[in-house]
Amino acid sequence: MTYIIAQPCVDVKDKACIDECPVDCIYEGDRSLYIHPDECVDCGACEPVCPVEAIYYEDDVPDEWSDYYKANVEFFDEIGSPGGAAKMGNTGKDHPFVSALPPQNQA
Repeated sequence: MTYIIAQPCVDVKDKACIDECPVDCIYEGDRSLYIHPDECVDCGACEPVCPVEAIYYEDDVPDEWSDYYKANVEFFDEIGSPGGAAKMGNTGKDHPFVSALPPQNQA
């Protein structure tokens, strides 16, 4: 089980969750952040600090954002498990599902 990051993060990327994560498992894409499912220890520290409420335990993702579970998992198909997001920095890419989204309002 793992936490995932959903639509409210797209084009926002506040990164408070990155600062709070004790295992450095939140990776930065071009438009969104992603939690590595194999590196996450399910501590939940990231969820309450997200100002846009984009982080959910995988069983609690609202139906409207259910595709984000697959996007979070598949994002790591190419990069594998680098063992820490800080050394990677911005990957410069996103899951195709996120890339295809229109620009999100940043109200």
